Amino acid sequence: MMNLQKQLRKQLKNKEEIIMSKNIKNLNLSSPWVVFYREIEKMFEKDKAIKIILDEDNHIIKLYVEGTDKAMALSRLLPTEKTFGNIIVKVQVIPANNEDPTDEELFKMAFEGNNALAFVANGNNEITKGDTYVVFSKEVVQYYNDSLSDLNGICSTLYQDIAKDIFGTKTGLHFCTNNNMWYEF
Repeated sequence: MMNLQKQLRKQLKNKEEIIMSKNIKNLNLSSPWVVFYREIEKMFEKDKAIKIILDEDNHIIKLYVEGTDKAMALSRLLPTEKTFGNIIVKVQVIPANNEDPTDEELFKMAFEGNNALAFVANGNNEITKGDTYVVFSKEVVQYYNDSLSDLNGICSTLYQDIAKDIFGTKTGLHFCTNNNMWYEF
């Protein structure tokens, strides 16, 4: 009788192992960034103005958003990237009209109501086509600066120089000062 119980237990154990191995083979686990994507997707699934796409190969979650205000709000509220171990997932909020604003449009929006900006123009001849010119008011800017660049502690510069430091230099983007002459870029 003992041998029969041992045999039954062994058979039952073998059947359990077979069932478990079949379940494990069929088990699909999502990576944490896919789970993060699903969380974002679930959060905004009832909002018809938002479409969310996961580019898993490049680790990017893209939110296509109708409405500039909503897109701006989401881009400020959502993290731009999230780290999962050694994987960094980027979160991008893109206006749904599939048009990324041009540098010209971005500078106009950013400096709306700011007298430091004179105007923004795009190049329109063979040499300057595709370039953006951000033209600032002709004004000397002074501010406290306790660095070795000025022993008096006051920096005197132009808006164009500050813009180069803040916004960086990128091909096709030019910062300059208005000289009250007609520009034809």
